[in-house]
Amino acid sequence: MALTEPISIDGDERERIYGYVEANGAVDAERARRELFPTDPHGDPQYSRAFRHGVAILKRDGYLEESADGTLRIAVDLEAEREEFSTDDVEVTIRPARQEDLTGIVGAIRRVVEEMTYIEAESIADEIDHEDVLLRHNDLESRMFFVATVDGDVVGWAHLHVPKLEKLSHTAELTVGVLEGYRGMGIGTELLDRALEWARSNGQEKVYQTVPSSNEEAISFFEDRDWTIEAIREDHYKLGEAYLDEVMMATEL
Repeated sequence: MALTEPISIDGDERERIYGYVEANGAVDAERARRELFPTDPHGDPQYSRAFRHGVAILKRDGYLEESADGTLRIAVDLEAEREEFSTDDVEVTIRPARQEDLTGIVGAIRRVVEEMTYIEAESIADEIDHEDVLLRHNDLESRMFFVATVDGDVVGWAHLHVPKLEKLSHTAELTVGVLEGYRGMGIGTELLDRALEWARSNGQEKVYQTVPSSNEEAISFFEDRDWTIEAIREDHYKLGEAYLDEVMMATEL
């Protein structure tokens, strides 16, 4: 199931299971079973059977996946799982993010934000840190991440947010960033290309992002890749006593 596909789950029990997993990011199947279908005082196993049957149907229909250790996650259908390349004698992996990457992504975003003003990325870090959930796919939104890793550590990310409001469902909002020590290696371009590929394959027609006018490095990065400035909101941000314009950039897919 692609994260932009509408949710159409038949059956109250399966809706409860999917909603529980989606709200928690990644959960132990037995814990979910105890929370959602507790066995009655007489040990009737029907509740356990109902849970396992519901999980089996959700896995069959592409809504959930279950790892070998019994962890349930929402399923992400991507044609190519991982890409690996070498740059400046550094081995880099680009792949879809999983719930276990949340801490690494939050850390990478916060480090980038310390180096440059990136309001939207900072907001994303606060949101996923507060929710403790990385990916989202519900009736209101879809949220997808890709990561760049070196020796297993997150050194960059790309994030896409797709609203489910019909009038905006053809668009996606992007944030992307790479740690300072890994810039200039092509990692940001690889992350951006992977994010746009995902958006295009899932039916998005336009991807946009907003950055403060002071973030000249980010603006140049996107302009060099044929993104256009669509609008400028003057004095949109206030940092201390300073006012900064907001620059909205976009690309058509």
